[in-house]
Formats: sequence, C-alpha cells, structure tokens
Amino acid sequence: MGKVWKSAKELKESNVRWIDTRFSLQDPNAGKKLYDKGHIAGAIYLDLEKDLSDMNKTNGRHPLPDKDKLKYLFESNGLQYTDHVVIYDQGGMPFAPRAYWMFCFAGFPQVTLVKEGYEELVEMGLEVSTETSSYPASTLILQWNEDILSTREQVKVVSETSNGVLLDARSAERYAGIHEPIDSVAGHIPTARNLDWELLKEDGRFKEAVDVLSEVEAVVKQDEDITVYCGSGVTAAPLYAMLKEAGYPKVKLYVGSYSDWITAYPVDNKLT
Repeated sequence: MGKVWKSAKELKESNVRWIDTRFSLQDPNAGKKLYDKGHIAGAIYLDLEKDLSDMNKTNGRHPLPDKDKLKYLFESNGLQYTDHVVIYDQGGMPFAPRAYWMFCFAGFPQVTLVKEGYEELVEMGLEVSTETSSYPASTLILQWNEDILSTREQVKVVSETSNGVLLDARSAERYAGIHEPIDSVAGHIPTARNLDWELLKEDGRFKEAVDVLSEVEAVVKQDEDITVYCGSGVTAAPLYAMLKEAGYPKVKLYVGSYSDWITAYPVDNKLT
C-alpha cells in the first residue's frame, strides 16, 4: 500500500512545506478566518474556491483552474519540486485531499496528507503562528500528470463502453436520485457504481486503508481502471486518495464531476 496519509509524528524532513486548506462549504470565508486566527508555523493558506478552483468557469461547481493559473499559484508561494508538501484541514474533510490531488496532478514528487486535523496538530505541540507566511517566488518546470485527470468526454466513453469503472463518491440517496439537495437533476452518471466517501472516515479523521479495504474491494477491484467523481470534484478527492493508499494503480478524478456532466448528458437512476 502507498503512503498517502502520515502522522505529523512521522515527518522528520527539514524540507516540509505546510499547506493549510481549512474551508467550509457553508461559509466560504471561514477557512481564511481560521488561518488568520492561527495556523501551523510556516503554512500557506490555499482556499478551495479562490486557489484550488476557478469559479469563473462553468464546467462544474468547483472547476479545475487552467495550468498557467496553477503554475502561478505554486510559484507565487515559492513552492519547489524539492519540497515535501504536507497538507492539512480540519480533519476528515475533503479539502486537503482535493489539494493533494492537485499537487499530484502538477507532478510534485513528495505530497503527504497528515492524518491529524488542525486542532489535533496543535495538541501534539506543533508550533502555531498568526503571521501570514510568505516565501520568495520560485520558477517551476511542471511535469503534469495527465494520467490522473478525466475529462467529461473521457467519462462519456467509459460510461458508454464500460471500458473502465465510474465510481460515484456521493451518498447512496444522491446516487439513486432519491434526494438531491444541490444539483438541478437527480441521479448518477450511467453505469457508475457507488461508494460513499463518508465511509472512509470516523471521529474527524480518515480510517486506515486496511480498515476500509473490504468495503472498497466489494465495489471496485485493484485491476480496474477507475474514475472517481462526486458532485463537484471535491468529496471524490478523499476516495481518490484512499484508493491510492490502498494500492490501486489506475485511478483518475473527474474534476467537473456530476455538476459538469448534467450540463451535457443524461443521467440514470437505476441502481447498479
């Protein structure tokens, strides 16, 4: 199994760059307020909607920024490929995994999610600061990892040919179209299977991969080509990370997800 999550106790390197991704979908300003109130010393803040999404785009609720915008984001924060990028949020949330996927997409070779949420990190004695961290700008030649990104058209091919598996990370009720609180159309992408991302966590942190493996393997096998999606490409990110932790070799994320799919193609309500 790969090591996606590590405890802060396991971080011995001197080249750690802390990334704070705390956020609230109900209050988009809450994360930055929390950061300003106190964060791990040296951490920069990456906002789900200002940094990890391009909210001016229309392909889904949290669209992926263009590569030039991402490059500028990393360079303006002084990030280097030699850094060990270590990401946290409140704990058991999808925001750090979303950033994790994006750093992997940008080809950063050392990216880790910490098992602990911010409050737990503070209790462990990590140094806290209220100063906004800033670093000299870097210059990056990014090696984009296109193999972990799926587009709407690629997803359509999987849906129509069953050449691969679509995995819906939303609740069973949303997947089945019984309850749809956000999107204008209820259901799921045709042929998709369902694995609720909430099953991956308990008590404010993500479970160990070995503890969810039986539930995961009941839905998808290790040798399948898997594309994960959710409503807007955020809560599918923990599922992506957990599959990688569990040693699944071929996993992609459809960032546009269901909110992008319904703008162009029909949905299904039949349970697979």
